[in-house]
Amino acid sequence: MKAGRVWLFDLDNTLHNASPHIFPHINRSMRQYIEQHLGLDEQAATLLRQDYWVRYGATLLGLMRHHGTDPRHFLRETHQFPDLKRMVVFQKATLHTLRRLPGRKIIFSNAPHHYTEAILELTGLGNCFSAVYSVENLRFRPKPMLAGFLALLRAEHLDPKRCIMVEDSLPNLVTAKKLGMKTVWVSAGLRRSPYVDVKIKSVLQLPERCGRL
Repeated sequence: MKAGRVWLFDLDNTLHNASPHIFPHINRSMRQYIEQHLGLDEQAATLLRQDYWVRYGATLLGLMRHHGTDPRHFLRETHQFPDLKRMVVFQKATLHTLRRLPGRKIIFSNAPHHYTEAILELTGLGNCFSAVYSVENLRFRPKPMLAGFLALLRAEHLDPKRCIMVEDSLPNLVTAKKLGMKTVWVSAGLRRSPYVDVKIKSVLQLPERCGRL
């Protein structure tokens, strides 16, 4: 691999498994927030949350655009965990895998700062990355929005053609590929995409597959 490569890693469901415990908790918290602040019942709040996630890639963006929701208040209220340590599903072998990858590594997440930092500390992942970009750093322009990508690239003085995006969400990889990045899709599904250079089931496969990049 060429020197000077920069790896941009998503966090949830890319470096750890958020599906069993963390995502259901966040989804409930978001639904309850929408119920409380928009005066909707449970079913309507669930449908609205899902609709905004599909349309914008993040529930937050839909709430900001259509309801004037304060993003900091929303993120603080919806990312509180009774015992985050017990909810994290993480393979420690991921730490060794990341150390084997040549080049600089940056976290690029739609999650809020306090949650991102908590996950990095609990897993030990924080020592593997030279910079961390949460949604606040992106001025609340989450992936797959182009503006969030450009904010990171400008701040780090990066050429997208030198970047490799590792991500579980295909729409986010579409934006990355259009910018000229190499793309790695972490997915156990059968779907293929012309916007994906390498598809893996787990980040543990990265070292053996990164030669294809």
